Amino acid sequence: MAGVSDCFGIGSIVYCKTCYNKEIEGEVQAFDPQTKMLILKSAASNGRESLNDVHVVNLSLVSDVQVRKEVNISPVHQPALNLQRLNTRVRNQVEEKRRLVTALAAGVSPDGQKLFLTICKTINDVTWQGPNIVVLNQVTITPPYRPENVNGNAESKAFNHIKKVVEKHVKDQLIAANLPENNTSSPPSSSPSQ
Repeated sequence: MAGVSDCFGIGSIVYCKTCYNKEIEGEVQAFDPQTKMLILKSAASNGRESLNDVHVVNLSLVSDVQVRKEVNISPVHQPALNLQRLNTRVRNQVEEKRRLVTALAAGVSPDGQKLFLTICKTINDVTWQGPNIVVLNQVTITPPYRPENVNGNAESKAFNHIKKVVEKHVKDQLIAANLPENNTSSPPSSSPSQ
């Protein structure tokens, strides 16, 4: 493998020909000399300017490597990841999945699950109590999850807000249910008379 250097500078332009005769050229994003893995970024193959293709190349499996443009500047130090924020995000996602699993285990209908997810988009304090949705420990929505199934203090802000959310959700579901029927309906077929 002619032309392989011990190190490729970040930002250098490198051309590789793989063992499958695929030609890859791109900007070096990372290089690990121990494993001989090279990560190249090139223009997106689908033609969209806002996207890039990223290739992970095992240099042990290439027949040709050429440095087309050498960059020897030290790479810009990347900011550290906010691990606390990432861990919080993971915990929130795990908790959301647990709530969904609880709904499935309780045998909640798909309508109830959809309503639960709709409420969760704006309010975090939503739980299941059997098949019932409990919001802010103040409002309970029982099956079949319609506006008339919203229970709680009718004069509280939470009750009125949740009732409006349920009304909008039901309305949106009805509109969505009617759209496919309108789009897929076909004229009655005529069969030749015998």
